[in-house]
Amino acid sequence: MKKLYIIRHAKSDWEDLSLSDFERPLNKRGKKNAPFMSKILKQKGVLPDAILSSPALRAKTTAQLFAKGIDFKKNIIYKENMYEADTGQLREILMMLSDADNKVFLFGHNPGFNMLVESFVNFHENIPTCGIVEIAFECKKWSQINASNAKLISFDYPKKY
Repeated sequence: MKKLYIIRHAKSDWEDLSLSDFERPLNKRGKKNAPFMSKILKQKGVLPDAILSSPALRAKTTAQLFAKGIDFKKNIIYKENMYEADTGQLREILMMLSDADNKVFLFGHNPGFNMLVESFVNFHENIPTCGIVEIAFECKKWSQINASNAKLISFDYPKKY
């Protein structure tokens, strides 16, 4: 079985209009929500085998805060093609994951993440900032993941608490 945790970046700061979209940092709420949501995963005993993230500052910082919060000791893998990725690009990234990794955290952006989730399971809600969608796949290889072996396990987000 493979488990995928699709995690949208925490709330970003729009204050400095001179920054590009790629360079936007987290705002105060984002810096609070990321550690809070990572604590929830840690309490559930969720520890990934790998963490992949968009290199955009808000996604990168969210991934780093989660890694710290769950005591993840490995390196986070930053994938340039995750920034502004569509479903096809995200699926390609997933297909190339190591089959030795059974639980993977993916940090990135909407609308790509919403479309990715919808391509696997019957899920039509917007993933809010710092939202976590957990999907399990009944297969042994990442190259085998698809809608027929996917099951939505959980959907969590800060405002639930």
